[in-house]
Amino acid sequence: MFDNALFIGFPYATVAIAIAVTAYRFFFDPYSVSSQSSQFLENRKLFFGSVPWHYGVITVLLAHITAFLFPGLWGLFTANQTRLYILEIIGLAFALMATVGLIVLFYRRLTDARANAVTSELDWILLFFLLLQVALGFWVAYYYRWGSDWFLHTAAPWLLSLLKFQPDISSVAALPFWVKFHFLNGFVIVLLLPFTRLVHLLVFPLSYLWREHQVVIWNKARH
Repeated sequence: MFDNALFIGFPYATVAIAIAVTAYRFFFDPYSVSSQSSQFLENRKLFFGSVPWHYGVITVLLAHITAFLFPGLWGLFTANQTRLYILEIIGLAFALMATVGLIVLFYRRLTDARANAVTSELDWILLFFLLLQVALGFWVAYYYRWGSDWFLHTAAPWLLSLLKFQPDISSVAALPFWVKFHFLNGFVIVLLLPFTRLVHLLVFPLSYLWREHQVVIWNKARH
């Protein structure tokens, strides 16, 4: 019963809340759907944190999505031991890159007064869970090897069963605690996203296709 609540009820609840809150903000409070970039406030640490974070997390997410959408092709690729080794090493490298980048971004928010001032409590909470998630991902990849392969037989069937509204948790119920924690923490992030500035990630900016170009003019003092 407890596993059903965690791996069936909780995912459905988080996604439903995320969709509802995102839709509300988009239609009734559209000006809140913004990244509220702090790049103009402090750019140096932002660069050294944002670049490894984005490259790392996007690559890892794409790998997860590809394995989920094309399990047959992914399984054929990982069936070769050498390719599996290479994939695991690359995954560890990008997971570590994302972790280091997020630590730098976290440090920037803590130490820069101007960036700190525009960071809400929910932004801090989301940053914590993001940092926890990438750290868990790195931990799982390092201590529970060959995740590129066993993902196909555990998380993928479970997620697909949820998507089909035919939930089946048999493939994840017996997994180690830290692996299940990693899965569930992903849904915690889905739940938090719509309440923070990162909600803009969930709303595709269609209006950008016809919006006029924005011209930015720097005013530099003349000497």
